[in-house]
Amino acid sequence: MEKTQELKKELGLLDATMIVVGSMIGSGIFIVSASITQQLGSPGYLLLAWIVTGVVTLISALSYGELAGMMPNAGGQYVYLREAYNPLIGFLFGWTTFLVIETGTIAAVAVAFAKYTGVLLPELIGTDHKILFFDTQQLLAIILLIVLTIINLQGVREAKFVQLFFTIIKTAALLGLMILGIIVGKKVGMWDINSLDFWTPIKVNVNPETKKIISETHLEGIGLWSAFGLALIGPLFSSSAWNNVTYIAGEMKNPKKDIPRSLFLGTIIVSSLYILANIAYLMLLPAKGDPAGIDTLSRGIMFASNDRVGTAAAEMIFGTPAKIIMAVFIMISTFGCNNGLIMSGSRVYYAMAKDGLFFKQATKLNGKGVPSVSIIFQSLWAGVLCLSGTYGQLLDYTVFSVLIFYILTIAGVFILRKKQPDTPRPYKAFGYPVIPAIYLFFATALCVNLLIFNPLASGAGLLIIAIGIPVFYIWNSKKSI
Repeated sequence: MEKTQELKKELGLLDATMIVVGSMIGSGIFIVSASITQQLGSPGYLLLAWIVTGVVTLISALSYGELAGMMPNAGGQYVYLREAYNPLIGFLFGWTTFLVIETGTIAAVAVAFAKYTGVLLPELIGTDHKILFFDTQQLLAIILLIVLTIINLQGVREAKFVQLFFTIIKTAALLGLMILGIIVGKKVGMWDINSLDFWTPIKVNVNPETKKIISETHLEGIGLWSAFGLALIGPLFSSSAWNNVTYIAGEMKNPKKDIPRSLFLGTIIVSSLYILANIAYLMLLPAKGDPAGIDTLSRGIMFASNDRVGTAAAEMIFGTPAKIIMAVFIMISTFGCNNGLIMSGSRVYYAMAKDGLFFKQATKLNGKGVPSVSIIFQSLWAGVLCLSGTYGQLLDYTVFSVLIFYILTIAGVFILRKKQPDTPRPYKAFGYPVIPAIYLFFATALCVNLLIFNPLASGAGLLIIAIGIPVFYIWNSKKSI
């Protein structure tokens, strides 16, 4: 028998902000700048990509703030879409979130944790070390999921403490690393070198076997903006998961005020840190490089070893110990990131189950007042994705899917202004209707760009969403029996 049937309201503004910050900062900021530079080949466009991502993220977060204030319910974005459109659209969001968006992200972050643990323990953790049919990297990722699942089953108070602790540590460490990078970078003088060719965009094509540059294509016009759109995939994914805080509204003490505030504060903090990080990278390393380079400087940001730009920058500050320092830092970062993802994502399936659109067992709360079955379901599927080895592809699919639901949700602000004009709105979308409309235009253009120039991943994302349509009607038919 359940000891409680209500979610416990344990979370305040600080807790919510830590969920936004902690869920956003994983390992992406230390990696994706390499792919951006390979796409655009320009220090200026590298920074512009992160600035545009920050602005877009902030605009969308501020628009979500209106919806969060209107509907402070567990499930967040799922509820907004259900109310703005219909139960089908809400279900498609929840379906894609469970199948790919949340669980795929959890799996990828868990594998990143395991991969960097392998830097510390190469003789034990890695794809070359097998236990039965699986490598030790996959198994460690699953162990991480088990540990974080157990923590979250102990109650929201325990989960929020872990989130607060790890988010403060990684935020302070990231800020410290960037400040050190800028101080050391002033002595290195690399910024002046990068400034000599700051705004010349080029696409570099490399032979993967010989690791030699095949060609360099100067980008301009439509080609430039198409490349810029593709280059935004990395930073957009690295800046995602801020909306997870809307899922835990049912456990907020004052959700109408604190969720909009946490969205603003969290996205501002992370976007500023990301831009600062890339300034530090450009002060320590050349943007361009040679894939066959024999040292960190010759490879540059563009061809940092294994795309680990953060480690390359740290090497310029700390020397040889940089690999160990960054491995420990990223392990801390990914541990805290996954705690926030596991904590918040499970509330979507809980809300869906309450509507009869997910397994009924997912509505169950344990004696600590958390949706225990929902948490376990989520971790089990994320574990399967860890073992499948397809999580990298799934992340490519998620960016397009996430953008689709961002567009639908922000369009929902316009729809709900007409459908529910009298519903109290403690906070209203910044710059409405102009700023949200600009976001819709930009995000739609980006989706079209991805469909044209990355049709496989984009089409797969659309297919995953589309498969949910018959599933919805099958689920509904069983519900009515």
